[in-house]
Amino acid sequence: MSKKFPIIAITGSSGSGTTTVRQSFQHIFHREKIHATVIEGDSYHRYERAEMDALIKQHDHIPGGNFSHFGPEANILGDLAKTFETFGKTGRCKTRKYIHSDDEGRPYNQKAGTMTTWEDAQSDILFYEGLHGGYVGEDADVAKHVDLLVGVVPIINLEWIQKLHRDKKMRGYSSEAVIDTILNRMPDYIHHICPQFSRTHINFQRVPTVDTSNPFIAKDIPSPDESILVIRFADPKGVDFQYLLSMLHGSMITRPNTIVVPGGKMGLALQFIFTPRVLRLMEDSKK
Repeated sequence: MSKKFPIIAITGSSGSGTTTVRQSFQHIFHREKIHATVIEGDSYHRYERAEMDALIKQHDHIPGGNFSHFGPEANILGDLAKTFETFGKTGRCKTRKYIHSDDEGRPYNQKAGTMTTWEDAQSDILFYEGLHGGYVGEDADVAKHVDLLVGVVPIINLEWIQKLHRDKKMRGYSSEAVIDTILNRMPDYIHHICPQFSRTHINFQRVPTVDTSNPFIAKDIPSPDESILVIRFADPKGVDFQYLLSMLHGSMITRPNTIVVPGGKMGLALQFIFTPRVLRLMEDSKK
């Protein structure tokens, strides 16, 4: 773990809702005047879209074969671990961006599915949002460099609904293409994404309170008010549960390390939980 230059990582699969958590952290950074470098996990993909699509098709012809962005072979996770290690010591790193749509690529004069060039960055804190913030494998140990590791894990049907709506409306994919992607990624999800949630300091799991039994025909994403939020702390010592219960009306403790909060209060919960932790990281970095 770094101390001089802290690292925060949000890990979760595609469509899990990590963007909402990132936005909450950005509010904290802005309010507390903390200069943060934000890294998107997609920028550590090994291949651009055209080459990745070709490799996926090749693996489709191999019995039992699968190849996806969830797996280590499709990413440069050794480079990600090295980036975290370097930033923790120096406050410097290199960043780039994966272009998801033509609109996103217009300022860079690039097409969807390509990468921008690497650029130098320097800041007080590093914030990562992506698939592999808690990854540990033979090729790399990303998790050991992270000071605050947060998992975002909706129940699987909700995750699929969110992915279907995002990829169809924002990225122009067909329902069939999104479902094919979900099926192709499932082995890597089990072997490389799920294990990360046992290494997190805090997990957030959104559970709908409406019917999501067939996520592939859902017309709408369940709203925050149609959900509950299960928050699990790996180490509950030092967590002021009574304060959280008093500030988050309608919440309850279900285990010694778990609190359940109305989904509509997710933004408040994120602020109450993470603001003191971010400030503590910054204080420790100055010692």
